[in-house]
Amino acid sequence: MSFFKFSKKHIHLEMIISRMESNKENNYKDAAQQDFKELIDCFEKLSEAGCLSERQKKYYDGKISAYREELKGYTHKDQKPFWT
Repeated sequence: MSFFKFSKKHIHLEMIISRMESNKENNYKDAAQQDFKELIDCFEKLSEAGCLSERQKKYYDGKISAYREELKGYTHKDQKPFWT
């Protein structure tokens, strides 16, 4: 969880992150990718609206960058079945 005091806006970002982590842990790759896109959209909207401080922007931008690298190529689409 984040180290920020939660307002409703920040709770929404943290809920998306939590859901994405859960999907990753359960190997729901496509759902995790959708959650990541939702996280980016929500972050951009909150940033543009001025709802995040510079410290919060830096924190979530770092998380998004880390997830972007982690989720690169993270999909079921080109996965070969192990039994063939």
